[in-house]
Amino acid sequence: MTDAPIAAATTQILSAEAHPAQKPVVKTFFDEATFTASHVVHDPETKAAAVVDSVLDYDAASGRTRYGSAQKIVDYVRELGLKVEWQLETHAHADHLSAAPWLQEQIGGKLGIGADIVRVQEVFGKIFNAGTRFARDGSQFDHLFRDGDQFQIGNLKATALHVPGHTPADMAFVIGDAAFIGDTLFMPDYGTARADFPGGDARMLFRSIRRLLTLPEQTRLFLCHDYKAPGRDEFAWETTVGAERAHNVHVHDGVPEEEFVTMRTTRDATLSLPNLIMPSVQINMRGGHMPEPEENGVSYIKIPVNKL
Repeated sequence: MTDAPIAAATTQILSAEAHPAQKPVVKTFFDEATFTASHVVHDPETKAAAVVDSVLDYDAASGRTRYGSAQKIVDYVRELGLKVEWQLETHAHADHLSAAPWLQEQIGGKLGIGADIVRVQEVFGKIFNAGTRFARDGSQFDHLFRDGDQFQIGNLKATALHVPGHTPADMAFVIGDAAFIGDTLFMPDYGTARADFPGGDARMLFRSIRRLLTLPEQTRLFLCHDYKAPGRDEFAWETTVGAERAHNVHVHDGVPEEEFVTMRTTRDATLSLPNLIMPSVQINMRGGHMPEPEENGVSYIKIPVNKL
């Protein structure tokens, strides 16, 4: 697949929405325990804001949750007097739990995710034998974004782009000159996300990445994770379209689709599952809510034996 049809489609969707002159303020909170970057993006004129990919602290050994990471976001929002309109999830994460419901209680905002979350719910609802009480219609979220949906954060124009591949439901949110792209890309020296989870597809991931890389070269890209590439001593989570096109070790300009698919598929076959995939998916597919308590009032996380 060439860049031409991808560029045309992206340009059509973003023609009225890509406003490089609109420069939102972005503050990132990095959780080293899960290597996750959560972002607070706001309009400096109106102080309207959105939180992207929040983290609920979780101790796997004890099964206990804490709100330390999320509290830092609350403190920042209150200190600046921001008005949170959205709690955005780029996808149903497999490596950390979402703090969105708790953050909604503290600072507000509608919870939004891509409409194809229903596909993730269907697949993982079966894997975890979630039963008929688990709705597979996305109703756990306040809003389901579809490709090309346009919305506002104060005066900032925003567009949702469907970028499947890592999971079927991945969304990128282009807000002014910034794009929050979840797990599609990492820093140029680290490469790209895996595509071997149920519903993932390396070929689809390549095409989604090439679509994102047709945005203006100066577009700021905010990532969901960083693991420090060999030779780099500091965590990083912000890059640009131009830097990714020139230097991404997996998918820079000139890398053909078949080469990427072969590389990604081969590499993914060597990877172990994320440490927190069992609790993360069960909770995140529920919009960050715990499974319904059992008769003793306690919620439980299931671990399917010999299934994944």
